[in-house]
Amino acid sequence: MATLDLQEQEQVEALKAWWKDNGKWLLLVLTLVLGVFAATKGWHTYKDRQASEAATLFAELNKQVSSKDAKRINDAAAAVIDKYGSSAYATRAALLAAQINIQAKDVAHARTQLQWVIDHAGEAALKDVARLKLASLLLDEKSYAEALALLEATHPDSFNGLYADLKGDVLNAQGKTEEARIAYQLAFEKTDAKSPYHNLIQMKLDALGGAK
Repeated sequence: MATLDLQEQEQVEALKAWWKDNGKWLLLVLTLVLGVFAATKGWHTYKDRQASEAATLFAELNKQVSSKDAKRINDAAAAVIDKYGSSAYATRAALLAAQINIQAKDVAHARTQLQWVIDHAGEAALKDVARLKLASLLLDEKSYAEALALLEATHPDSFNGLYADLKGDVLNAQGKTEEARIAYQLAFEKTDAKSPYHNLIQMKLDALGGAK
C-alpha cells in the first residue's frame, strides 16, 4: 500500500473530522429524503388504488341507471360521493343522479346534487353543465334572481350560446322582452348554424318579434 504523504494525511484527517461532526446529520437528511420518496410513491399507489375503486363503484352506478329506480341510483351515486368525493367520478355521479332526480320530479334532491358539483368539481366544464341545469330548475320554480346569478358566472366561450339562451328564457319569463331579445340574439350568433338548436333560438326570436 502506498504511503500517504503529509498533505494527503492531513486531508484524510480533515475528512474524518468533518464526518464526525456532520456525518450523522448527512445520514439523517438522506434518511428523510428517502422517506419522502417512499411516502410519495406510496401516495401515488394509494391514489391509483382509490381511482380504481371509484371506477368500480361508478360502473355499478351506470348499471343501476338502466333500472330507472331513483332510490337505487341515488344510493349508488352516494357511495361514490361519500367514499371518493375528491375524484372525478364523484362529480359525474352527482350529475348523473341529478338528471335522474329531475326526471323523477325530485327537484330538491337534484338541486342539492347540482350545487355539490358546482362547489366541488375540479373540471370547469362540469361546473358549467351543473350551473345550466340548476338555473333551468330555478327558472321552473320562478326563482329568477337566483337563476340569473348562476348565468352570470364566468364560463368558456364554448358555453356562450347555452348561457345566453337560458338567460333569454329567464328574462322572457320576467316579462323583460327587450332584454330577452338581446340575449336570444347573442345565443343565435354563438350557436352553430347547422345545429337544430340554432333553429329553436330563431323561433324564440321570432316569437318576440325577431331581431332588431
